[in-house]
Amino acid sequence: MKRAAASALVAGSILSLLAGSLVWAAPGKVTDPDTLAGLAAVRQATARYHDVSQALADGYIPLSPCVAVPGLGTMGIHYANLALAGDPAVSATSPEILLYVPASEGLRLVGVEYFAFDAGQQAPEVLGRPMNGPMIHPGDPIPSHFDLHAWTWQGNRAGIFADFNPG
Repeated sequence: MKRAAASALVAGSILSLLAGSLVWAAPGKVTDPDTLAGLAAVRQATARYHDVSQALADGYIPLSPCVAVPGLGTMGIHYANLALAGDPAVSATSPEILLYVPASEGLRLVGVEYFAFDAGQQAPEVLGRPMNGPMIHPGDPIPSHFDLHAWTWQGNRAGIFADFNPG
């Protein structure tokens, strides 16, 4: 009897974890188990950055005001780790950019952005998908690059990997 109760508890815990992953996945229709596991690892690796002072201590600096476009939504305030951004390697659990939005209690972490300079290579892959680009923004001082947003801490009806979050 105790074994059956323990098995039921374990099964319930696993279902609860999967249900949480599927809630995050629903807006972007992500169902691939490897991608879901990768997103969970990103949340675990970035949880400490809910406190923006920890992001600053780890080398992330604010690079933008809150980027928003009427009709598209927000990208948020970009905090970039320039050492990571300058490294051609892209790691899901070490995002180059953290995305924050203003909130009543200060800044709220909503997602991450992966970034790699374009050196003529194929689009790097992260979380099982190729990054967007190469991107060139006329008038922008940032050279040609690849990027990929992941809305890991806030749902996004446009999709978990969409550039903008319409709210």
